[in-house]
Formats: sequence, structure tokens, C-alpha cells
Amino acid sequence: MKSALLPTLLLSAASLFSLGCASHAAYVAYYGPPAPRVERYGYAPGPGYVWIPGYHSWAGSSYNWVGGRWALPPRPHAAWVPGRYVQHYGHSEYIEGHWR
Repeated sequence: MKSALLPTLLLSAASLFSLGCASHAAYVAYYGPPAPRVERYGYAPGPGYVWIPGYHSWAGSSYNWVGGRWALPPRPHAAWVPGRYVQHYGHSEYIEGHWR
């Protein structure tokens, strides 16, 4: 009984391992974000506000749009540096925007 069970267990384990590898390989694909959306943002809600544009955020299996917003700079003469996507070791990496 034990001798018949061992090959079955080994075959099952090998099948599960190969399925895991195949499904993982199916999701490993590089593609960058879609083109940015054109946003209509109207007038600033008050003096000194700066428009921070929206961007596509990676959500594990697809990109989701994060809309732009108005914000007050944290200090006088601060400028918003928009976020950007860069290629990094075969995948797309998002560098967040920040105040300079």
C-alpha cells in the first residue's frame, strides 16, 4: 500500500507545482499604463491652489485612474513635480509626485 501511495503523491505534487508555475507565468507580463485622461478642472477653489494632475495607479492586475485635485502648497514658492512611470528591471514603476 505504501509503495503505491508514494508515486501518486509525487505525481500530485509535481502536477500542483507545474500548475502553479504555469498560472504564475500567465500573469507575468509587462505593459505600461494607458495614456493619461484629459481632465477638466475649472477654477481653483481659492487663491494659491495648485492643480495636481491625475494618474493611473497599478491595482495588482490592471490600472485604475486616480483623479486630479486642487491642493495648497506646503510652503511659499513650492512647485508640484508630477509623478511618472519609469521602466525598472522589466516592469513599470511609479514614482510619486511631490512638492519641490
